[in-house]
Amino acid sequence: MSAAHFLSRAGWRVTVYDSGVVASGATGSADGAVSVASKKPGPLMTLAVAAVRFYEHLAETGVLVDEFISRSTFMIASQSDELDVLESQSAQLEAAGVPVRLLKGQSLAETVGAAAPSALAAVEVQGEGHAVGYRVVERLRRLGGFTIRRHCRIVGLRQSGGSVSGVVTEQGVEPADAVLLAAGLGSMDFLAGSGLIRPRKGQLIVTDRAGRDTPRFPGPLMSCRYLVSKGSHPAGKLPESRSLGLVVDPLRTGQFLIGGSREDRDDKDTADADTVASLLRDAVALSPSLARLRVIRVFAGVRAATRDGMPIVGRVGGADNVWVATGFEGDGICLGPLMGHLCQQMICGRPADQDISALGADRFGLKLADAA
Repeated sequence: MSAAHFLSRAGWRVTVYDSGVVASGATGSADGAVSVASKKPGPLMTLAVAAVRFYEHLAETGVLVDEFISRSTFMIASQSDELDVLESQSAQLEAAGVPVRLLKGQSLAETVGAAAPSALAAVEVQGEGHAVGYRVVERLRRLGGFTIRRHCRIVGLRQSGGSVSGVVTEQGVEPADAVLLAAGLGSMDFLAGSGLIRPRKGQLIVTDRAGRDTPRFPGPLMSCRYLVSKGSHPAGKLPESRSLGLVVDPLRTGQFLIGGSREDRDDKDTADADTVASLLRDAVALSPSLARLRVIRVFAGVRAATRDGMPIVGRVGGADNVWVATGFEGDGICLGPLMGHLCQQMICGRPADQDISALGADRFGLKLADAA
């Protein structure tokens, strides 16, 4: 949707084809974190820093006004083993130009009143934000300038002379001068390559509203085990944490979003009691005041995860007018608007504002399925 917005502003006549309805997939099930805190050091962290700044720009220029909320994220170390993870991630963030603040003892208790007394240390990652995925999509849709074809599945691409001349839908063939494959797991239906992207399920919990006596939550609390589960740091002495991370996110409604799991399966229609119970136990250990609240909803979504943990963004081999942007896993909300802008630049034949060579489809030799 972001790419459609920016391409239409650049003068293109754009059509978005969706096999269902927009934001009904991973975008609609996301936690909304526009965050650098959990990003793996290297290209992803660098791009996330630029992505947060881009959100700020879109809010300031009115595109996402009232949809992007600035805030800090608080990474919490509760065990001695986690202090190394906290120190390492904090140093990497600072090296990337992200302002951070170490909190211990009294400063931790005063700043993050909701943290358990057993918390050893925390790092405040400043200048982050939050944006609800489906609200961002709806804002871009309302701004208009492009057509959305709902319940219209693309079943093939019509190729001619090293280019794609049209998309084949269930209703017929539509001409196309350029094609951007941004369909998550479905993008691989048109590309030659197996095992590059796999489904990764995540389960999330929503509580009821907290009372006025709830201790202070100045922003989301992220257990350092979340960094391990996401692959930002090797498991080391915490192998049991690789499938479950923990973030407790205070919502604008007064409720809390607690998540989440990382499961290599694609069943998004169910939640299981064992995973939910584990997340709740960890959440109460991180912030004991949560034990007063009730769970009112549990839901799941499926992310598209690449083999090397990096999104795939760039031109596809086998055609000179086909690009792909997929495999963002849990980073889609954070990176989405910026990536849409960069895709617009590439499709228009302009140099991208950011170096995304590390995300290129050529690292896997990706080609169109019929051109393999």
